[in-house]
Amino acid sequence: MHLKKILFPNVLILLILSALRFTGVDPVLQSGEDDTKNLTKYHQAQRSIVTNYFNEPDLNEMYLSSIRYMVKAIKDSTLGISGTPIDTTFQGVEISSIRDSFTNFEKAYLYVSNNSPDENMTKLTEAAIKGMFSTLDPHSIYIEAEDNEQIQEEFAGKFQGIGVQFQIIEDTITVITAISGGPSEQLGIRSGDRIIQIEDTSSVGFTNEMVLRRLRGEKGSEVNVTIKRPNVKDPINYTIIRDDIPIYTVDASYMLDEQTGYIKINRFAATTHDEFIAASEDLKEKGMERLVLDLRGNPGGYLSQAIAIAEEFFPRGTELVSTKSKHSRFNGEYFSRKDGDYKDKPVIVLVDEGAASASEIVSGAIQDHDRGLIVGKRTFGKGLVQQQYELIDKSSVRVTISRYYTPSGRLIQKPFVEGGEEYAYEIFRRNDAMDDANEFIDQIPDSLKYTTDAGRTVYGGGGIVPDYIVPNDTTTSAYVFNYAIRQRASFDYVRTFLDENGESFRNKWESDFQDFRENFTWDESQIKGLKSLLLERGMVISDTVDTPNFRKDSLFVPTGHFEEVSWLLEGRMKAELARQIWGMEYFYPIVNDIFDNTLDKAMTLWDAVARLEAIANGKADVSTLGNLKN
Repeated sequence: MHLKKILFPNVLILLILSALRFTGVDPVLQSGEDDTKNLTKYHQAQRSIVTNYFNEPDLNEMYLSSIRYMVKAIKDSTLGISGTPIDTTFQGVEISSIRDSFTNFEKAYLYVSNNSPDENMTKLTEAAIKGMFSTLDPHSIYIEAEDNEQIQEEFAGKFQGIGVQFQIIEDTITVITAISGGPSEQLGIRSGDRIIQIEDTSSVGFTNEMVLRRLRGEKGSEVNVTIKRPNVKDPINYTIIRDDIPIYTVDASYMLDEQTGYIKINRFAATTHDEFIAASEDLKEKGMERLVLDLRGNPGGYLSQAIAIAEEFFPRGTELVSTKSKHSRFNGEYFSRKDGDYKDKPVIVLVDEGAASASEIVSGAIQDHDRGLIVGKRTFGKGLVQQQYELIDKSSVRVTISRYYTPSGRLIQKPFVEGGEEYAYEIFRRNDAMDDANEFIDQIPDSLKYTTDAGRTVYGGGGIVPDYIVPNDTTTSAYVFNYAIRQRASFDYVRTFLDENGESFRNKWESDFQDFRENFTWDESQIKGLKSLLLERGMVISDTVDTPNFRKDSLFVPTGHFEEVSWLLEGRMKAELARQIWGMEYFYPIVNDIFDNTLDKAMTLWDAVARLEAIANGKADVSTLGNLKN
């Protein structure tokens, strides 16, 4: 959410450390400056939790976990543990204050430093801090200095790499999201993928610093990664060409028809509201009277930007979101500060399991006030607000400071008692979107049922349940389609096509994208060319298989299967052609035209939006809306 950096005064921290050392501890420091910095850092991290965390943290468990993580990271297998300051079973340790925690950690730190001089005490301190944070919620984390720099660059949009947001979960690099328009997203890498190998080296156990060192690099350079995808048996190999990562958070904005505008936001960064306003002004000039706002796959970002976007749909004084914490300074109610540009325009919001945090704030406000229709799949379920605090070495900690509540009073945070990995991968247990929603609703206790302004029932405890649920389109096989993306076949074929036909293509189509969108098709020779490229890269046509299946790096498909699904490949190549000629913004209109059944369904629901507006204005009964969930 909103990133606020607070650097504790170093002089004050050093005075605290000095005072603590007069409690009977007589340290023998190996390298005074580094040791003082490490101990200061540990103290800052625990202080940031105690003084800001939204719940009452368990100091004793925080300390014990920090020691367990530090011990696990010690390389010296001969170092004694039993009966020493790093023995977490030692009965004499009782932690009831920050002072107790620091004093005992200092003893543990000095024991290791003095008895195992080759240990990297900075890394052990970082392990200890991670241990502290492991006792909190999944969104409270320690961020290494290098990773912290990357996060800042990402929101500023000025870096080069493979284009993924990641988090190390259970020692494995997990893709949180492939940044829209970046090289990873273009290859089909997606949220939940686990990077298990980089080049020829296993990446299991990598630190953030190691990941960044291996994945970031100059534009045009290559890196090979192996990915394990949930519910996919065999690992997937990718060769990623590093590139500039797009700086814009509005992926696309265009007219769906003469009166309907479409805006897709990929995350909420510092410029999102400005980009949204610029896009909407352009669409208004083209005749937009209603809007489809696409928040699918949007993991969130700045709270302030979510509020700024939400208030565009309401009159002045409308409640948008509230925050609650054990600390009164983090409690707040946020209202629209103006009459929004869209307060009278019909709106549909598209969401899915990848829409989280700030995306849920926007969609939750629109749903609770019956302001528009929410369409798609149940959202992720992140209802916690974080604040970032910088430590002495430019690393940071991100601490959950409050819960947020939608206007009806809903907390949409899903449970996190299962642990970080189960929490992160919960969305992969949601199979059919309709079954998921029905199961979720059936299990909701009455205490988590709320009502909108017009009296409709909505639910807390696990994301936003859409007003209209659209399941995945399972009518076509995606094996060949996904294989072509993974092998870069569509990208490379289009690049070769433009190398050979670029001038004639541009002469015919470049001046009129709409003509291209409506009328361009691939001819038979070009489809055969793509088929040949896929055969070169490992697709095997076989009479001995009935359905597509993978064998190592090859895809075996039945005779005739390619021709059945070639329209998928043609569509992807057309979208790729638009991307390479006109830019990223022109990729989505083609993709949406050909593949997006959720958007297609949404465009049939404007009558329901009108009925909802009538209900919200007291001109119709809520029963007239009908059951939109099936």
